[in-house]
Order: sequence, then structure tokens, then C-alpha cells
Amino acid sequence: MSEAEARPAPRRARDAERTRADILAVAQAEFAEHGLSGARVDAIAARTHTTKRMIYYYFGSKEGLYLAVLERAYGAIRHAEQALDLAALPAETAMRRLVEFTFDYDEANPDFVRLVSIENIHRARFIGQSPDLRAVNATALDTLGAILARGQAEGVFRTDLEPLDVHMLISAFCIFRVANRHTFGRLFEMDLSAAPLRSRHRRVIADAVVALIASSARRCADQNSVTPQAG
Repeated sequence: MSEAEARPAPRRARDAERTRADILAVAQAEFAEHGLSGARVDAIAARTHTTKRMIYYYFGSKEGLYLAVLERAYGAIRHAEQALDLAALPAETAMRRLVEFTFDYDEANPDFVRLVSIENIHRARFIGQSPDLRAVNATALDTLGAILARGQAEGVFRTDLEPLDVHMLISAFCIFRVANRHTFGRLFEMDLSAAPLRSRHRRVIADAVVALIASSARRCADQNSVTPQAG
């Protein structure tokens, strides 16, 4: 076989990878909008200019595609977290940066929050089928564990907390605001997408997490640093 005849294979591999990536991107929007039962593989095929047969070739089934979408969505946020270089920051600054990142990510990726909600409706049945997802998400606890350990050594964080405790706290604050934006907006007549309100909530949530995990010594130091009003 000549050199020219041998070249198409890498190109075909790149084309296949691009097609797979396009299918996953469109499928994520479809599943986030309609859920697992309501999503239509025909619609995904039409929007990616491919066929159901090709989609099933890559992912095996509609459920296989849905699981691949979950893996892609969780992988994206964990990958972005790893790019923050938090190890170079003081512990308290690193924790605040992580909270702000999570807030910003969830705000910019409401489809991710919707997918998390949908998978909870299914009682995490599909996540439970993926060892890769568990391994990928373990990095979130590794990151938090390192920050907590630094902060505890510095005397600024409580020593009775585990990484999972803090991860749950951050997720609860940040995901709630996105997942409930429509009901909150209607009930309390507010636009949660308005820039001033979003900025205030971002600051309040970061302040709340840092305050909740602060050591008693740090809280005392913060209180003592407040200058009393003359009067």
C-alpha cells in the first residue's frame, strides 16, 4: 500500500470523532429539554445531519446515548475545575475561587443543572452504570480535600468537615439558584438573570460557604478586626 493510500484512516478517525462530538452536543440539549423519555433520537439525527442508525452505531441505544451525555456533562465541569490552579492560592482564597467558579459554571450551563435534576428523577440509575463517572467526580473531592487540609493546617478552616460535606454545601447553594430560577422568579417577581442580582448572590454564596467552614479562631479574628462605630 502506498503512503497516499494509507492517509485516509486518520482522517476518517477524526471525522468519526467530530461526528460523535456533534451528536453528544445536540443530544445534551435534547435530553435537558425533554428528559430521557421525551427526547427523540430522530430529532437528534436531523439536527446533526446523520441517521438513527449511525447514532445507535456509536452509542448502542437511546439509553447509551443518554449515559454518554451524562459522562460528557460531568466530565466538562470536572475538567474546568482542574484548570483553576487552586493549589497556588491560599486556602481561603482557593475556596472562594472554587465557589465562584461553581456559581459561574452552573449559571452558564443550565442544561447541566437540568440533566442532574433529570437523573435524580431516575434515582441515578444511569450514573450507577458508569464507573467512569464515579472516577471523574472523585476529582472534585480530591480538590476540596486538598484545600480543606491546607486551610486546617493554616488554622482558618474547621477540622470537623469532610470534602463531601463542603461539596454538597457548594452544590446546594449554586444548583438551587439555577434549578429554581423560574419558580422563584414567578413567586417573588424577580429576574434572577439580572446582572446586579446575580452578582450579589454570587458574593453572598461565596461569603456563606467561607463563613460556614471557618474555624472559631478565624471567626474571632474577623470579629475583632471590625472597627466599632464611634458614638
